[in-house]
Amino acid sequence: MKKILIILLFFLCVKVNASIVVMDADSGRVLYSENMNERKLIASTTKIMTSIIALENGNLEDIFKAGREIREVNGSMIYIKENESMSLNDLLYGLMLRSGNDAAMVIANNVLGYDNFIAQMNIKAFKLGMNYTTFENPHGLNDNTKNYSTAYDLSLLMKYAINNEEFLKITSTKKYKDWYNKNELLSDYKYLISGKIGYTQKSGQVFVSAARKNNKTLIISSIDEGDKFNLHKKLYEKYFEMYDKYKILNKYTFSFKVKNKNNNHYFILDDFDMLMKKDEIDKLKIEADLDNEYVLVYLSNKLIHTEKLYKNTYNLTKRSKLKELLSFFKF
Repeated sequence: MKKILIILLFFLCVKVNASIVVMDADSGRVLYSENMNERKLIASTTKIMTSIIALENGNLEDIFKAGREIREVNGSMIYIKENESMSLNDLLYGLMLRSGNDAAMVIANNVLGYDNFIAQMNIKAFKLGMNYTTFENPHGLNDNTKNYSTAYDLSLLMKYAINNEEFLKITSTKKYKDWYNKNELLSDYKYLISGKIGYTQKSGQVFVSAARKNNKTLIISSIDEGDKFNLHKKLYEKYFEMYDKYKILNKYTFSFKVKNKNNNHYFILDDFDMLMKKDEIDKLKIEADLDNEYVLVYLSNKLIHTEKLYKNTYNLTKRSKLKELLSFFKF
């Protein structure tokens, strides 16, 4: 009896170390974090990547037939039957709203083929800089195969995913046909634009979401945090209030000419926006690396962003100082 009591007390005293990231969706800057690079099981948040690979490699109108692959999964399902046909569009709604593990298997089997689909999930993760992420299945169940990631990597994935219009449309939908979205925060927090929940006994509660308010977009990822909806809502309100959005690089006004470089005219093709506090403005530094042809953005001497620098030999009106050509203003 004493041994049982000791074991119970041990488990009651163990504190679960949640992994949390609050990220600026424009710049990728991490505004707040706890254990952000700790690799953990990620359950059904896996399906964010599953949906992206399907959207980028499939056709929404394609009709797929469910096969024996649906027998390999359990848990959350859309209950598609063997030999039943469904469009990729409907399968994706079932995947993201109801977290259908059977939908994930049908998608992976029919878009690219199962093994190639999983390979593409890992290739995409590598390209996005998700350095601590590995995928072994398209659904997130962790009985026989396991998917690992971090709060930071999941935030990078969501940062990429919300730029896909179809992904955003699907994940912001509260109800599709007879399917209600399991992401309750969509109804409880009006600024939420996307999200995916996940849970297994081994992973605990996992939640990745995105919200937009006053032209500011934040991403929050949490792993091993039971009160996920309240946590995300509180963090959104806190960090929307703390930060303002600034245009650090403006593609229309950032340009300069260097005499000792054959009068080359240097310019950029994209804007760069970032959330900052007012007292951080003086800590911002912008440098042009002409040898490697990049613009480097530093905040508090930490490299935040690199922007590709292009050149041509067009003759421009002379400007006396580089800083006159840098646009920096608050939205």
